[in-house]
Amino acid sequence: MDEPVNRGTRLAELRRARMARSPAILRGGFRPFFAGGAAWAVTALVLWLLAFDGRLTLPIAADMLAWHRHEMLFGFVAAIIAGFLLTAIPNWTGRLPIAGGPLAALWGLWLAGRLAMLFSAVVGPLLTAIVDVSFFLVLGTLCAREVLAAKNRNLPAVGILLLLGVADAVDHAAMNGLIPDAMAGVRAAIGLVMIMISLIGGRIIPSFTRNWMMKQGIKQGLPGQPTRFDLATIGLTAAAMLAWILLPDATASAVLLIAAALLQAVRLSRWRGLRAIRDPLVLVLHVGYAWVPAGLLLLGLSIVDPGFPRSSAVHALTAGAMASMILAVSTRAILGHTGHDLRAGGATSAIYLLVTAGALLRVIAPFGLLDYLTALRVAGIVWGAAFLLFLIVYGPILFRRRRGEG
Repeated sequence: MDEPVNRGTRLAELRRARMARSPAILRGGFRPFFAGGAAWAVTALVLWLLAFDGRLTLPIAADMLAWHRHEMLFGFVAAIIAGFLLTAIPNWTGRLPIAGGPLAALWGLWLAGRLAMLFSAVVGPLLTAIVDVSFFLVLGTLCAREVLAAKNRNLPAVGILLLLGVADAVDHAAMNGLIPDAMAGVRAAIGLVMIMISLIGGRIIPSFTRNWMMKQGIKQGLPGQPTRFDLATIGLTAAAMLAWILLPDATASAVLLIAAALLQAVRLSRWRGLRAIRDPLVLVLHVGYAWVPAGLLLLGLSIVDPGFPRSSAVHALTAGAMASMILAVSTRAILGHTGHDLRAGGATSAIYLLVTAGALLRVIAPFGLLDYLTALRVAGIVWGAAFLLFLIVYGPILFRRRRGEG
């Protein structure tokens, strides 16, 4: 009976010692993955814009648009999800975080996937797929081990991560012509991330908003705890995403998407975001989440009306919801986990404004309000500037030890 306890104690001591001797950048999953994810967002976007303008030819096996979609979802977004889960799971389970050499190896595997994709014409499609997909399998296994060991209730988040690995494999198959639906893996990834945002966002947004309001002395109209309505909204969103993944042009999918958008909008309104307008760190969570119902609605409309630009809907969910929530959560997590005050300065507010403006420009680009190609370029530059500024402001913090640490 004592052996599992002793083994757990030894493991905790090993991890604690590893944390103590590790450089700051390897003392928590959020550090290398938030930095790497943001850097890759900027790098991949610059490469995409240069290739789009015909100024650069990349040694990739897939076409440029497929590479762009893949790297934004399975490169950039996946890195941030990894950093979030590797940081959140120790809080959920009470176990020490993965740090030091194992964390560096995991980050290196993610980076190897990015380089394999970038040089896939040289590496070859099979090896590229193996390296890229293996990151999700290894990360999912590590996260599952931690959650199962603590008998924690957050196993669904790990399940979504493993399903992202499946979606990654499907996208590789599509890029290599093994399946006829070129967007199947992309739709699956978007759907899974939307479900994750609905799950996690539904916990943290009302909680952080409520905490802020109470600190301001506001005691009336506080956001409540999740109810059956929230569960119904998440369930309908998951059903709508599944329908869109399997039947992207079906009227039934459109009906589910529009219904989910309406419920998500009502859900967001229940969190009282406008009352936190004085705190950008809280307000941006609501603004980021607002892209979810907007994107679902646009997606449903694009099915009802084939002339409606589906790319606008997709970018509302990706460049809008995903990117905004990523920056909202990343900035808060970095400040909190490094001992800084939870306060958004001018530069942080500028990050939020830039990502919102960039996403909005990309969404409206196909509607002809501006020259389409010009709008695409400006949207990319503004959106990328948000992540570049994030690296400038928060990058140095990620490489420094937590305030008060020796």
